[in-house]
Amino acid sequence: MTEEEKEETKDTEEASEEKVEESTEQENEDDYKPKKRVIRRKKSKKDKEHPLSSAIRLAVESGKVDFGSRKGLKNSVLGKVKLFVLASNIPSDVKDDILKYSKSSETPIIEFDGNNMELGSICGKPFSVSLLSVYDVGASNLLELVKKK
Repeated sequence: MTEEEKEETKDTEEASEEKVEESTEQENEDDYKPKKRVIRRKKSKKDKEHPLSSAIRLAVESGKVDFGSRKGLKNSVLGKVKLFVLASNIPSDVKDDILKYSKSSETPIIEFDGNNMELGSICGKPFSVSLLSVYDVGASNLLELVKKK
């Protein structure tokens, strides 16, 4: 290589290093932009969550539950279920079966005021839940709510 070629390669290397430095400086400037804050408003008395909804959510998170009528009925016959939570729009034939088996096994039933889509969203599921079978309530107070009703 001649001296001229060596100088040209040095010049191109220096130019590429400068471009890299400029781009990192621009990225760092973007990092320092103030981020938007999320302001959460305080819930009014009307907006506060129903105690049954929060108890169901806590039971799903901390206890042992199962979704669906087939498994619930099967385990009810076996005596494993401690509590049933029914949606308001559960099919009547399924509801009759649940009432029959819960009376024979003395399993308490809670009728949820919302429909099956609302019950599914409270449970944190992306699908509808018509029957929630609770095997272990965990840190929830669902059994206390049953005794009050």
